[in-house]
Amino acid sequence: MKHTFRTALPLAASLASAALLLTACGEGAKGSAGSVGGGPVKVGLITKTDTNPFFVKMKEGAEASAKKSGAELSTAAGKFDGDNEGQVTAIENMVAAGVKGILITPNDSKAIVPAIQQARKKGVLVIALDSPTDPQDAADALFATDNLKAGELIGRYARAAMEGRPAKIATLDLAPGVAVGQLRHDGFLKGYGIKGGDPAVACSQDTGGDQAKGQTAMENCLQKAPDINLVYTINEPAALGAYTALKAKGREKDVLIVSVDGGCTGTEAVKSGKIAATSQQYPLLMAAKGVEAVVSYAKDGTKASGYVDTGVNLITDKAASGVSAKDTAYGLENCWG
Repeated sequence: MKHTFRTALPLAASLASAALLLTACGEGAKGSAGSVGGGPVKVGLITKTDTNPFFVKMKEGAEASAKKSGAELSTAAGKFDGDNEGQVTAIENMVAAGVKGILITPNDSKAIVPAIQQARKKGVLVIALDSPTDPQDAADALFATDNLKAGELIGRYARAAMEGRPAKIATLDLAPGVAVGQLRHDGFLKGYGIKGGDPAVACSQDTGGDQAKGQTAMENCLQKAPDINLVYTINEPAALGAYTALKAKGREKDVLIVSVDGGCTGTEAVKSGKIAATSQQYPLLMAAKGVEAVVSYAKDGTKASGYVDTGVNLITDKAASGVSAKDTAYGLENCWG
């Protein structure tokens, strides 16, 4: 999750199948590394949408890995977040086409489970990318960012950057019951050294990861607690919304903003000083490693299993004592979007 979060559009369920785009690329030559029994290993990638920059970068990673290994990649993407029916159809189509493995970012972590179970019964390796299934072990493996660690990194950074000043904190979160948002929030509190309910947290608002909602949330928090001096945000669009609200009040230079995601727009905002630091995740690596895992499974039966951490780095140009970080030059070389 998350990357930029998008809200599902109110489309009719009957359009779900039409929302899927299925393509193939990277067919390997007979006998290549990604070939088994004289033909290329077939790998499927199903993302939530094909417009979100996070998933565009994920697709690029899968395509590059498939080309390198000589595998054949089929991709499917819903037109909107929440399109479970479309993802079910994509799984069924890919299984029928003979894929050896499917990589999926679930739109509905519970509703997709029966389709995943049916695919696994037919010998298809299923790896969740970025977002876990519910339960997590419904898929063979999860390749994703450690979102608790991502939050913890910016929490530790914020504590060091505050240099002992008393904090008045606003947390601009995702939405109730969404694991990615809760893990990042909890990680921030842990890294800062406080617990839920601590009086240092003056205001908490949900933003859905949206820039406009982030601005509104920050405006609401400033009305409740005008002396807020530290803002945690679920992602960089929410952070930029918060920055806009703070700038309107003339507070943009004396409030520390920290975030999570590491998209190119967000990393540029760190470089320009709008955001002090962000934790960067790597969707390209998630997909590339996923393709490699399917090829290995096809070759010798080695099954990826459990959780595989695909990495996270703190990105900032304002180093804080005792906190390891990469600069924005590194962040811009590895960003997405």
